[in-house]
Amino acid sequence: MAMLGMAVEEGSAAKRFWIRSRKEAVFAQYTPFVVCLTAGTLETEAFRNYIAQDVHFLKTYAQAYEMAEECADDDDAKAAITDLRKAVLERLKMHNSFVQEWGIDPTKEIVPIPATVKYTDFLLATTLGKVEGGKGPGKIVTPFEETKIAAYIVGAMTPCMRLCAFLAKELQVCLQHDANGHPYKKWIENYSSESLEVAAVQIEDLLDKLSVPLTGEELEVIEKLYHQAMKLEIDFFSVQPIGQPAVVPLTNDPANHLVIFSDFDLTCTVVDSSAILAEIAILTAAKTDHSGTDNLNARSFSEMRNSWDSLSRQYTGEYEQCIESLLPKEEAKTFDYEGLCKSLGLLSDFEKQANSRVIESGVLKGTSLDDIKRAGEHLILQDGCTDFFQNVVKKKEKLNMDLHVLSYCWCADLLRSAFSSVGCLNYLNIHTNEFNYQESISTGEIVRKMESPMDKVEAFKSILSNLGSNGKHLSVYIGDSVGDLLCLLEADVGIVIGSSTSLRRVGKQFGVSFIPLFPGLVNKQRQINGKDSCIWKGLSGVLYTTSSWSEIEAFILGT
Repeated sequence: MAMLGMAVEEGSAAKRFWIRSRKEAVFAQYTPFVVCLTAGTLETEAFRNYIAQDVHFLKTYAQAYEMAEECADDDDAKAAITDLRKAVLERLKMHNSFVQEWGIDPTKEIVPIPATVKYTDFLLATTLGKVEGGKGPGKIVTPFEETKIAAYIVGAMTPCMRLCAFLAKELQVCLQHDANGHPYKKWIENYSSESLEVAAVQIEDLLDKLSVPLTGEELEVIEKLYHQAMKLEIDFFSVQPIGQPAVVPLTNDPANHLVIFSDFDLTCTVVDSSAILAEIAILTAAKTDHSGTDNLNARSFSEMRNSWDSLSRQYTGEYEQCIESLLPKEEAKTFDYEGLCKSLGLLSDFEKQANSRVIESGVLKGTSLDDIKRAGEHLILQDGCTDFFQNVVKKKEKLNMDLHVLSYCWCADLLRSAFSSVGCLNYLNIHTNEFNYQESISTGEIVRKMESPMDKVEAFKSILSNLGSNGKHLSVYIGDSVGDLLCLLEADVGIVIGSSTSLRRVGKQFGVSFIPLFPGLVNKQRQINGKDSCIWKGLSGVLYTTSSWSEIEAFILGT
């Protein structure tokens, strides 16, 4: 029964809508306003302007709840709406006293900013039935149709409550680690109170209840309203004027030449490319077996499978041994880049030997270029990765950015096909190895260009040095493994995506610090002095961690 309950919960409408919007919510969290507020460095006038707008939201919420209550035909739903409306009215009472503490006269008319108007107009239009895909005003004639309007109204309000609860949690976490007096501590604690999460859960439960009798088409209408409301809320946070330098987005200084580097395998992809290329070769052998082709040089499917399995097991076992051998006995007290470089030289030798074994085995021989390209077209990338690269491409020229992919992948054609399929190939530079072909069929040889951490960091440095000394350069490296460690540290901003234990283990032994991205940005915001927001510097020994490409995009590109 417990498992059944969990499945129902995960499948609820509100839960589904939030999961699909979760990566969008990050863009509100990474706005200059929220980062400065969390850091406690937000200028007072900017904070006043923000809280002054709250009255317009609260009044509109109260109106919307009143209309939803009229439309609902279920006593329990009406009671829940009444409770939510009472909570809003209580917040309105508190709002007047709170704004007075910050020098705002509540009796004076507060003019709503355009972003506020867009959301309040949207919500009020929803209360009148002006919903895309739904019946317009004056056409609602049955009680059931009125009930749908109640669901639409709640669907347009739920993301605001959930987003506020999400942001409140993030603010509270950072506040707990702030030893200094935070100027907005009282407001954050009030904003982050448990009652906000309770209200968010309450309205989500209400949305689920109102959604039960709806058709699939009507649920799609609610989901569109949910996403539109989320977008309007994010826009509201993104346009808040702050009048001070901020660490986000990283592209906020047009004078900077931003150079973005990314690893490929398991940074961009869900599956390591070596396994994909081996699988193509094995399936090619299977086709040969099935066709009965008389080729004395061809290897059978079982031979290829056994050969690859053996190579894979050997690599995994020896890799762990190599990592163990390069670790110093004691953890460094300070960042030891020189020692790390020497130790990773051992890993470089290991990687090159492993590639030699693959070439000698002939396991990659016979793979067709067409099959590789098809595999690249269907390669599954990490959630949010495609959006990031596509949005970098859209903003590349306007924001003065270069984009490079540094990879151990054996075959550049796989990468070219993958990035071509998402429309990014012509706008990035790929640095990796190449297959050797005869008439578009792999010979099994690899043109070896990038096999080790040392190869990667040399390519990284060479690319930056070729940019010259004119203007300011800001480098970002995104990676997931030990092979990326030197580049991550050399970059002005090193971002670790994923949860590689070996990377963290090696890094910590050499004095590298790993800090979650958002708290790290909050700390950086506190370091900004005057009008200069250029506080990033390579070889600091600090790397920033995340599990989400959406966070990376929000940090680098913003909304």
